Amino acid sequence: MPVALKEQTLLDQLKNPVTRAYAFEQVVRDHQEMLYYHIRRMVIDHGDTDDVLQNTFLKAWRYLDRFRGDAAIKTWLYRIATNEALTFLNQKKKHMHQPVEDLEADLRHSLTQGKYIGGDEIQQKLQLAILTLPDRQRLVFNMRYFNELKYDEMADMLEVTVGALKASYHHAVKKIEKYLTES
Repeated sequence: MPVALKEQTLLDQLKNPVTRAYAFEQVVRDHQEMLYYHIRRMVIDHGDTDDVLQNTFLKAWRYLDRFRGDAAIKTWLYRIATNEALTFLNQKKKHMHQPVEDLEADLRHSLTQGKYIGGDEIQQKLQLAILTLPDRQRLVFNMRYFNELKYDEMADMLEVTVGALKASYHHAVKKIEKYLTES
């Protein structure tokens, strides 16, 4: 079945109260892994990632009636997941009553000690460099570099201009390059 037809069929099923639960299960199966890694790159910790992912799907289910289908389901879910991850990080900063640097140190510790983060020394250095970025730049870098999303897709998901995304990505790359050459 062509992707556009599959998407339309799924949208029709999501709108129908009789097939809604089944269709939503399909949405979860289709997008769970992709969203997990998207969130994981932001919040680092496996347990926190699971919590944010669960909140993402709960929010998607709760607001399913408001989803008009103007954007692809993937785009809509990415937007929710991104907002949930950023909200989680902001709440963590506020609840910790600690400077941002302490949260970054906690994330670095989770990264280097986490059993779910693999890779060699170079990969870990890259991840540590990414952690030095502000949340928005880290998000844009991860979406572009790891998820290989196009700028127009990201613009739809994040509701920002392509120009702003390109600037964020450029600044992120420069900061990562500086971190890697200095460490």
